[in-house]
Amino acid sequence: MKRHIYFIAAVAVLSGCKPDLIAPEAHLGDIDVATYVAIGSDGAAGYSDDALHSDGQDNSYASILASQFSLLNATDFNSPTVSASSAGINLDSNSRLVLGYKTDCNGETSLSPVRQANQGDLSILGANIYSSGFNNLGVPGTPITSINISGYGNPANGVGNFNPYYARMASDQVNSSILSDATAQTPTFFTVDLGEADIMKYATGGGMAPQPIVANGAAGIGFDGTLDEIVSSLAINGANGAISNIPNVLDYPYFTTIPFNGLTLDADRVTTLNNVFNPLGISFVEGDNPFVIEDPAEPFGVRKMVEGELVLLSVPLDSIKCFGMGSIAGIPNKYVLTISEIQNIESARIGYNSAISTIASNHGLAMVDKASLVSSLNDGLVYNGFSMSTTFVTGGAFSLDGRNLNPNGQALLANLYIESINLTFNARIPTVNVNSYPGIIFP
Repeated sequence: MKRHIYFIAAVAVLSGCKPDLIAPEAHLGDIDVATYVAIGSDGAAGYSDDALHSDGQDNSYASILASQFSLLNATDFNSPTVSASSAGINLDSNSRLVLGYKTDCNGETSLSPVRQANQGDLSILGANIYSSGFNNLGVPGTPITSINISGYGNPANGVGNFNPYYARMASDQVNSSILSDATAQTPTFFTVDLGEADIMKYATGGGMAPQPIVANGAAGIGFDGTLDEIVSSLAINGANGAISNIPNVLDYPYFTTIPFNGLTLDADRVTTLNNVFNPLGISFVEGDNPFVIEDPAEPFGVRKMVEGELVLLSVPLDSIKCFGMGSIAGIPNKYVLTISEIQNIESARIGYNSAISTIASNHGLAMVDKASLVSSLNDGLVYNGFSMSTTFVTGGAFSLDGRNLNPNGQALLANLYIESINLTFNARIPTVNVNSYPGIIFP
């Protein structure tokens, strides 16, 4: 089903004595946006195309929100931006992805995500840029339990025990936390978008990372206790805020682009594989077949995938095309989500969203239904005649990493925040024209 969303602002030029249509006056309602603080992970930071870069930062939903607030009231919103000329960087020291031409192991050239530069911009993570504090405290890859950890930006803690993206912006690498830096700004309004990073770490690791923290438990142990601590700290001086729920991340192109039955075989390949696998009780047919994956629970350590299981976009496609991965050799666990792992992900999401809903109600926050937005994109959404979906590259909403929204998608999310804020706080903040934001650029 394709859903249609139309945002129409029209000024009619009418003849005769008919009155002009006058748009209602914009206003902030019951909120004060003089100091807006955003806490979150990849989305708030504008991380996209598998790197932190200025295009993503400038077009994050948090930055778009701040711009719309500023139309109505002077708003402090300082972001830890990188140079506009930078190729960006991820934690593997790679640059951002762009769309370019790539030749595969069969010698076939096609459009594909490629790195903008041979190496990421190491200067981004090479120095602390703190001056008077940041309002955008979106830190890529941050699990909820790390928000209130002192020293989360301290490189001396060693790899895996600190976050380099926070290290570059922390007020005190040794002693400060994301939450302490946020509350130091004395926010008058805040947004919170947490929990998705916890689930995504497990999901993008093929279920090999530790499972997300439990939904219920004290601060630092359970999701609900930790989230309540964060929201209570931000709201302590009477600030209002908005909070987002967590979508079904398995609808993202990172998990849906490669079909489980993408092993297409001709008669000769069927004969070869059946000679190998028939003694193991596995058989193949001409046409589309499920991939073979590793499964230590099986007697021979491999099996065919079943419908509903997922192949991750991180799987090395040349290995599948030319070197027998997924057929002669099973796809390793880190590139696959099995039914049980998918159930773990959905269980965590349901528990987290229940906690988010309760905390939003208890604190009088605007509830932002990001889950419904992603569901609409999965069905196919039309905005002012422009089709958007979760389809990789051509869908128009996700960046080239398949995990994070591009500026078009971020603008859709910003509008969702605005609509929820307007409804909750009797405001009339104008939405943005999503079509005016950049999407994926084709060469």
